[in-house]
Amino acid sequence: MNALTSNHNRLHDPVWHQRLGWTAALLLLLIPALWIVEFKPWIFFDQQSLKAGGSFIKSFWPPAHDAEFLRLLVTSTWNTIAVATAGVTLGLVIAIPAALLGNRVLSVSAIAHGRMGVLGRAVRGVVRAVLIVLRSIPELVWGLIFVRAVGLGDTAGVLAIALTFGGMMGKVFLEVFESVDRRPTLALLNNGSSRIGAFLYGTLPTCAPELASYLVFRWECAIRSSVILGFVGAGGLGQQMELSMKMLAGGEVVMFLLAFVALVSLADLVSKRLRAWMQ
Repeated sequence: MNALTSNHNRLHDPVWHQRLGWTAALLLLLIPALWIVEFKPWIFFDQQSLKAGGSFIKSFWPPAHDAEFLRLLVTSTWNTIAVATAGVTLGLVIAIPAALLGNRVLSVSAIAHGRMGVLGRAVRGVVRAVLIVLRSIPELVWGLIFVRAVGLGDTAGVLAIALTFGGMMGKVFLEVFESVDRRPTLALLNNGSSRIGAFLYGTLPTCAPELASYLVFRWECAIRSSVILGFVGAGGLGQQMELSMKMLAGGEVVMFLLAFVALVSLADLVSKRLRAWMQ
């Protein structure tokens, strides 16, 4: 009997009432949210919706495969890769200096006096505010702005990704730099190392695998963003896909979708190989 009671106690969740309470609270938030946005999934099973969706899916076959279209597909895919890569690279130009300037561990006043001075706090406050502004504005909005500023094409997509992703990566890099073990960095600083040297040999080796994995993930996200930006005229697969959808060319649309899936799969493979190489 004691053994049965002991097994029952081990299987019993001591905080089941808390989990039940949180679940109920989430449902209470979800239900009015779905009501506000008029979420009606049963519309998909309406006769007219099923007919329209079925006709569009049927148009996917056969996929477009003529030589001229395949050349266009390869060119658009390469443009998408180029836009994503250039955007992430320019985003790093924003993110890395911002993460270093906002790093409290590398503060000159904190190193000298053990406490960050007024100027140091002000600089870090400005840096963090800039990162908040950059990542608060979606890349689609930046894309609309730059399409009107520099015209249609890949340049608008690159700039839109660079600003939004620069803010995102700067925020994550800053938090990663400040969350790792500070003792190696502080030891180097206390023994006369420069701040850059302390960062390169004290902070960076500890978080390099995590940063590399996150960077590849951001590149994958940039590929998706570049496709979306194409719908507002920022080049790449998205722009060509929009034209094909307007012309109801389902065979072309499905090939663009397959190219998009292949790019995301490539990014996932690169991420796995990179993590394996760095471990």
